[in-house]
Amino acid sequence: MTPNSTTTSAPPKRPGQQPGSERSRTPRSPGGTLDARIPKLRVRIGSPTSLLAVIPGLLGFDPGHSIVVIGSESRTAMVRVTLRYDVPDPLQPKMAVALARQAVSLLDAQGVTTAVMVGYGADAAVSPVAAALRERASQAGIAVSEALRAENGRYWSYVCADPACCPPEGTPFDITEHPAARALRAAGGRVLADRAALAATIAAAGGRQATATRRATRDFQANIARSVTRLDRAGVPASAPRLTAALGEVVAQDAIRRYRKGEQVPVELAAWLTVALAQVRVRDDAWARMEAEHQGAHLRLWTDLTRLARRGYVAAPASLLAFCAWQAGDGALANVALDRAIADNPRYSMAQLLRDALDSGAPPSMARLPMTPEEVAAAYDAADAAEDALEDR
Repeated sequence: MTPNSTTTSAPPKRPGQQPGSERSRTPRSPGGTLDARIPKLRVRIGSPTSLLAVIPGLLGFDPGHSIVVIGSESRTAMVRVTLRYDVPDPLQPKMAVALARQAVSLLDAQGVTTAVMVGYGADAAVSPVAAALRERASQAGIAVSEALRAENGRYWSYVCADPACCPPEGTPFDITEHPAARALRAAGGRVLADRAALAATIAAAGGRQATATRRATRDFQANIARSVTRLDRAGVPASAPRLTAALGEVVAQDAIRRYRKGEQVPVELAAWLTVALAQVRVRDDAWARMEAEHQGAHLRLWTDLTRLARRGYVAAPASLLAFCAWQAGDGALANVALDRAIADNPRYSMAQLLRDALDSGAPPSMARLPMTPEEVAAAYDAADAAEDALEDR
């Protein structure tokens, strides 16, 4: 499912709202969140050691206890997509089968005909996944050219039975200075300690920043309430949501412009923006401005706002961060951002729809902008006019 459907509701329902019954029923990924990445660097994998060397760079973090499946172009042998799952519990054999079924389904949907797999962990946990994956891939016409298990600095191959090159005690490996790993680092790829370290990069800010944001958030809410009261006393009908949205659109557009110029916004304005983004009109206007050519700037903006947002205001910036990360081919970052969004608001429709899209293996090419800014404004203006007409009756 593409996120377009979050902005197609007809008035008087606000664009961006979704009833629960319309939500896709894509099941959660077996063994944990699926982290899919599209490498920006053309990487060729020619040996088990080179495969092990490129995986941390492809993921952006050390794989730890993971199942990693890489689909490549059959003609060029270049990496096309990388899928990562948590290693399933060996006491639940059905999870291994479910993981293999989903991974092969995603590879098949993207036209991948050649794949490799690495499972990091104990034989009892990895071998059932390897067996299920190879069987399911064979049925789908996908060639698994290599399947490895790695543990404690050694690897074992499931496709090589020659003890001369694949001894039963495993083959030692060291990827620290492997040319493939160096190439990924030279291309600007970062490798964090684990997935938790990636999540920590967008965790809530603490210290002085947290204190300043908390104060600015309260001040903005109080200023809006006072302004609505004054307008009402002056005989000018006003509502807090509409006033917040009107101010918020101006602040959001200014923030986007600043970040595209390599600047930032003060903590106080960032706090105001996190409150304003709770109005879906502001969020959708910002979303409609997320052109792919400014990915780096947008990722910085939504990372900063996701970290600064106070409880109750995290879902919108975190969902926008997830969209931009998906757009950039970084499924791991997109998923940790969605974790934050859903923890803040489990029913947030944009986060739910983006997670369904990622779990279905939708490629970054499907991360299309929902509307133009002009279309967003027209849709919300029509909704406001319909609401005002009902109130006047």
